Parts: sequence; C-alpha cells; structure tokens
Amino acid sequence: MQTTADAPLILTLQLDAVSTAFFNQLRLQHFPPARNYLAAHLTLFHHLPGADLGLIVHHLKAESARLQPIPLQVTGVRFLGQGVAYALESPTVDALHRRLQLHWQASLTAQDLQRRRPHVTIQNKVAPATARALFEQLQSQFTPFEATGTGLRLWAYRGGPWELLHCFEFQTDDSSGHGVLPGQAPATD
Repeated sequence: MQTTADAPLILTLQLDAVSTAFFNQLRLQHFPPARNYLAAHLTLFHHLPGADLGLIVHHLKAESARLQPIPLQVTGVRFLGQGVAYALESPTVDALHRRLQLHWQASLTAQDLQRRRPHVTIQNKVAPATARALFEQLQSQFTPFEATGTGLRLWAYRGGPWELLHCFEFQTDDSSGHGVLPGQAPATD
C-alpha cells in the first residue's frame, strides 16, 4: 500500500457551494460515469511531493490564514480536445499561485512550473466529436458569471479517487462569499 510520503499531493482551490453545485451537475450529465469520482475542482498544483507533507501543510496554514474569500470570474467555455471546461480568471488566484510556485520551486514538476490557466473540467476522456458538440452547445448559451474561492484542499493521489488530507479555509467575517450563476442577481444585504 502506498504511504502519503509516496503519494503525489494535489492542491485545489475550493469553490463556493453554489458554483460547485452548478459544475457538479454538469459533470454528472457529461463526464463519463466510470471516471467521475471527484467533485468539481480547480487544480492549482498537480504533483507536490508527499514526503514534504508536513512542510506543505505548515505553509498552507499560514497562507490561507492571510486570505479572504477570492472572487473569480467565469469567463468562457474551453474546448479541451477530449473534453470541456469552464475558464476562470482571478488576479488574486494568479498571485497566490505565483507565490506558491516560488516557495516550492525546487520541488515542482515541469507542469506545475507553468503559468496556470484556471479552469473547472466538466467533461473529459470522451470522443473529440462528443466534446466539440458539448463545447458548441455550452458556448452558445454562455453568460459570464461569478464564483468565489473559499479555501484550499490538499489531496493525496493514489491512482484513482483522491484522498482528502487537509482543508484550509480562507478567513471571513461574514457568509457573503457565494457565487452568482448566470441569470442570478448578486445577493444584497
């Protein structure tokens, strides 16, 4: 059995409940069922060294304690060749990713050293024609909307479903960090 020290670690940005439910519903409809064993997520790093778990957790606790919920703009639909994703943009997420890259630079893979193009995948590992049809359908209906990053999640990858190891919630004084889906008005107090 693989230990945590042997397992690569994955870092994701947790999205607000409204946005997560929206993306998960699309995943249920369009992701191949045999491969859909994860909830919707935005991956920040694909392969952190499991042997550094203690140091990584310590750094993420400190980092997340300084962060408020992060606004993101869902800006479009992206064709992935064999799947479809929603593109997200946030200068705050970009800055967070760069800080973490610099801190972990010596132990990152080539993939994790690249600039991120944040997205939430809602379909993957399907025939290109199937992906293209969904992309065109979603693109024709797309209206930009807002989401909120609420925390970080650290996972161990063991060859199948991911194992959640730690949750790092961002600091908030209220509960207003909610996404706003297309056609919805932002909540007002």
